[in-house]
Amino acid sequence: CYISQRSISMDIATNSAVWISIALVFIVAVVTKVARGRVISEPTCNRPPPPLVNFVSIIGLLYTLVTKGLQAMVSYQYSELGSVFTVSLVGVKLTFLVGPEVSEHFYQGLDSEVTPNMREFSVPMIGKGVAYGADATTRNEQGRFYSDALKPSKLRSHVGPMLQEVENYFAKWGHEGTVDLGQELQQLLVLISARCLTGKEVREQTFDDFFGLFDEMLDNGMTLTSAPTLANFRRDRAHTKLIEMCTEIVRSRKSSNQVEEDVLQNLIDSRYRDGRSTTEREVAGLIIALLIAGKHTSSSTSTWTGACLINSRRWLSAAIEEQKQIMRKYGDCIDYNVLLEMDVLHCCIKEVLRMHPPGLASCRRVHKSFSVRSKEGIEYEIPRGHTIVSPILLNSNIPYIYEDPGTYDPGRFRAGREEDKVGGRFSYTAFGCGRHACPGEAYAYMQIKVIWSHLLRNFELTLQSPFPDTNWWKTVPEPKGKVTVSYKRRQLLSVY
Repeated sequence: CYISQRSISMDIATNSAVWISIALVFIVAVVTKVARGRVISEPTCNRPPPPLVNFVSIIGLLYTLVTKGLQAMVSYQYSELGSVFTVSLVGVKLTFLVGPEVSEHFYQGLDSEVTPNMREFSVPMIGKGVAYGADATTRNEQGRFYSDALKPSKLRSHVGPMLQEVENYFAKWGHEGTVDLGQELQQLLVLISARCLTGKEVREQTFDDFFGLFDEMLDNGMTLTSAPTLANFRRDRAHTKLIEMCTEIVRSRKSSNQVEEDVLQNLIDSRYRDGRSTTEREVAGLIIALLIAGKHTSSSTSTWTGACLINSRRWLSAAIEEQKQIMRKYGDCIDYNVLLEMDVLHCCIKEVLRMHPPGLASCRRVHKSFSVRSKEGIEYEIPRGHTIVSPILLNSNIPYIYEDPGTYDPGRFRAGREEDKVGGRFSYTAFGCGRHACPGEAYAYMQIKVIWSHLLRNFELTLQSPFPDTNWWKTVPEPKGKVTVSYKRRQLLSVY
């Protein structure tokens, strides 16, 4: 579950032709519309704009993008032009900020200065009055509601329900067998979301209907047009029914004074700074936004974690040894504090997020010009109206920060190395950073640790299919094809 503190983390990012067909078209559509608005004059600046990739160079640029991917395209321009450069396409200026040295304003800028343009894309699925369907002040307060609902003191109560869902799910596996790991984890994570986010009413009473509608809304919601298409009709129909279901749950809890320990309850109990309570409609939109932000990101990261761990004899052994030590200390008892002691597993997940981030690039619209000093020591002015791009995948693979970045090496984050701090606070941005950091980070690690600690303790796992390539044609890049894993039950301490 990855949610920006200031926004829903649905930045459009892919790595090949889909990057053009989705991200670029979306940016062009939105930015062009915004650009038609009132022009605000700003003081003249003597600093030069970033180096510009001109129209002639763009032909080669697009060829590299389609044939070799987003990372190769940005890497080439980075090597040629430096850490700050602008690509101009059909009147839209995309300014890339490569590396931690030039990322501060991207992650620390105020909403009045830089914001994602997500209104046209997200509002039909989330609704008005929530996130980008609300004004900036309301949106920021709603970000505070998420932060409060997902802070460690609240997350402690979720460990038990997560464990129960995990144990019940894997109890259905046989003594040995073969599974599609991605499909299994996706199903499990939906169950966890229903239990911990939407509440027991959905988990116990309307699970199939609720998530059937949710999938229908998502499947038809990735559209860049507001025209009355069949997809938009299906999206809106599913959205309306979801809102009605959520609203009825909220109304029922309030009327019966029922209180539960889940995120839905935290959103119901939230208060704006002026003392106003969240409305039933706002809570419904907030919970739907939360599910949208986390559905594919969680399942993709969980599957990559399994593929990378099982494929690495060294780190699989280290993770198993850690579980043995924790079991000797605590037995089968797992709570929030025990999860925090799983340092090896934490680093294994963190390395997966570095190599396979759920968002390959993040974009923000510049509302107020600002200056940036490149790694090369040149100071540029980023003009109002540009769209700034933080290429997260490239930033996570910079060789002067990450040693041998193409190698899966969770040890790079452990004490004594801590490569994610080499370039300062913006070296590692899988969960965003600064003002736009993700309050769902602790929740994400927690649920993945619960799943994988159980699997490591109870099953001997072997990767049967080849290590997967990345499916760049997905909005959230995920393992391509099936990740086929064979399993055999065991009791960890009795085996060793």
